[in-house]
Amino acid sequence: MEKVFKDGKAKMQKAIKALEQELAKLRTGRASTGLVEDLKVDYYGTPTPLNQLASISIPDSRTIAIQPWDRSAFSEIEKTILKSDLGLTPVNDGKIIRINLPPLTEERRKDLVKLAKKYGEESKIAIRNIRRELNETLKKMKNNKEITEDDLHKGQEEVQKLTDQYIEKIDKIVSAKETEIMEI
Repeated sequence: MEKVFKDGKAKMQKAIKALEQELAKLRTGRASTGLVEDLKVDYYGTPTPLNQLASISIPDSRTIAIQPWDRSAFSEIEKTILKSDLGLTPVNDGKIIRINLPPLTEERRKDLVKLAKKYGEESKIAIRNIRRELNETLKKMKNNKEITEDDLHKGQEEVQKLTDQYIEKIDKIVSAKETEIMEI
């Protein structure tokens, strides 16, 4: 039973990690490398994450600076940023690509909050699916006479506690992101 809980915890941890990665890509009032680092740039015919082609830094709260290591990648990086759904315009000075982040409108902020909540909801669904898997595993163990009826109930209670814990974590993460998005 211990192994079942350990596996479940690891899977739930992955769901939280995935949520955090999705939320990092959401634009807030401040600049963040998470916005652009996973963009796939067509580099010599291979889709390559931007963070493997250039150093990305934040010189101030409204600017992202991208310094490609290979000069030939400049135009592809610019095209990728323009094509992305971020709505950002890169400025290339020959050495560095700068992206100035305009302040978010109230409407855009509300859209981003809805998106953050949607990501949170998807993560909760993933956690609940993990709970269902764990409970099924425990029932199989009981049917195979590996655990007793009492162990099954204790196990299910433990799984529910774990699920509640992780759903609470998701709520906290999403709520923190909402606050960050709505901050002017």
